[in-house]
Amino acid sequence: MRFAQPLYLLLLLLVIPLVYFELRKRKSAIRFSDVSYFRKTRNRGKIFRYIPTFLNVVVLVLMAFALARPQKGRVYEEMETRGVDIMLCLDTSTSMRAEDFQPKNRLYVAKERAKEFVERRRGDRIGLVIFAADALTQCPLTFDHTILKDLLDFVDFGILEDGTAIGTGLATAVTRLKDSRATEKTIILLTDGVNNRGEIDPVSAAKIAQTYGIKVYCIGVGTKGMVPYPVDHPLYGRRYTQVEIDFDMNTLNEIATITGGHAFLASDAAALKTVYDEIDEMEPTTFKTTQHTVYAEKGGRLMLPATVLLVVNLLFGFVFFRRLP
Repeated sequence: MRFAQPLYLLLLLLVIPLVYFELRKRKSAIRFSDVSYFRKTRNRGKIFRYIPTFLNVVVLVLMAFALARPQKGRVYEEMETRGVDIMLCLDTSTSMRAEDFQPKNRLYVAKERAKEFVERRRGDRIGLVIFAADALTQCPLTFDHTILKDLLDFVDFGILEDGTAIGTGLATAVTRLKDSRATEKTIILLTDGVNNRGEIDPVSAAKIAQTYGIKVYCIGVGTKGMVPYPVDHPLYGRRYTQVEIDFDMNTLNEIATITGGHAFLASDAAALKTVYDEIDEMEPTTFKTTQHTVYAEKGGRLMLPATVLLVVNLLFGFVFFRRLP
């Protein structure tokens, strides 16, 4: 709140002289030798006769504040960003059902870490590609991170035919980024397997990404050796067996080298969180914030009651406080 014309508040100094003048004015204007007539009139009480004085003071105060033009400001923030366009490329093959990542399987933990990463990337456009034997754009590049996180929740096994087409997934993400005008274009590729499906190999897809200036961060997830894997039996329910799942870290390193990115190995949920934290630091988003305040006039709300009280005061003077000249 501010006053555009604060000097008008000096009118409040007139309150004391006004009260003094009004009280003096309440005295008789003429004298009578016989006041017996006036004794027959109804005594309206001492407080009642001060109502005009009170109304005059209130009118003066309201008009002083109204003329001072009180204004209430609302702050608007304009944000200029030099954000990064990011495509998440997520493996949804059945090998991601392995439960060496707690509290659940690899896919569940990967989605949770991805959502945490998205929440920190204010100002970036982020999209999502999932892949198994084929690839699918689950969410195009968007600033609406709430929608993106909701679509991440819907990612599950069985949406695509089983398999691991790393090259196809990477190429699909490149297609979504190649026409972007962002200063930085990035793909975060997460997989736990070896490329065994698709018409394009991962290294060729990486070279295409390099052509469009797209940086690829590769995350290999999984524990070396035997890992618990759920098997649903029609009679005995869910049982666990120990299986060994291979993943091609060498190819992920080659993809990262070609595109100028980095490759990481995450052997558990905590390590995966650390990897996303490192990527977050490597790809900063630049913000420039400008604030401006728009002020709305509030003095008009005071003029109306001041005018009403002034009229009421005049009516009181004509009806109840008529004075002889």
